[in-house]
Amino acid sequence: MTGNNRSGTPASGARPEAANESALNRQIAYRRFQELLLTGDIRPGQNLSQRELMGKLGISLGALRELLARWEAEGLLAVMPQRGIQITTVDLRMIRESYQLRIAYEREATIYAVEHLSDEDLSAQRRLHTSILERAGAGITRELLDEAQHIDSAFHDFLIAATGNETLIQAYSINSLRVRMIHLDRIRLNPAVLAPALDDHLEIIDGIMARDRARAESAIERHIFNARQRAVAF
Repeated sequence: MTGNNRSGTPASGARPEAANESALNRQIAYRRFQELLLTGDIRPGQNLSQRELMGKLGISLGALRELLARWEAEGLLAVMPQRGIQITTVDLRMIRESYQLRIAYEREATIYAVEHLSDEDLSAQRRLHTSILERAGAGITRELLDEAQHIDSAFHDFLIAATGNETLIQAYSINSLRVRMIHLDRIRLNPAVLAPALDDHLEIIDGIMARDRARAESAIERHIFNARQRAVAF
């Protein structure tokens, strides 16, 4: 006896196609959960039932329970017996821990950038930032703030991605979601913050382009410290 049924499908376990489809659905639900957090459809500190979250994500209870374990390990929520699910609250401990990790990850990425990133790529980043600052001189609109927010986030993602270190990229991605939750809850880019934040970025870029490790490290650390202080002072 071979252990296969007449169709050739293994007798034990699900079909490979079904297993792959299930894994894909979990990946889609994982990304959907991130989108809900980043758009504010799910808020820090919010309480949800499993049924409510299933409805928002369009997945089964079994799939949800698998993902809940992952999200809890990543510090994005807590599963409370008899009380449902609580999205992680933005508090001083979360801010402190998230920014400590952020400094560690982005300092390493900045060191790598000093040694490896091309002047061409760095100049492109510099042009994006100076364009925003020049246009801000004529007045800061909501559309300009949204564009600046995108450039701000994308710059940090750019530094991390440039390392090519998949372990670092994955760890940063998880922590980055917590940092963006903090930003949404406390320090979204606003007219008062726009210029100082982008000026910080320009100092980081200039330090890297000068191939001055100490200057670039100091600039990234100062920028992250400034962001943390704005979150704490909220």
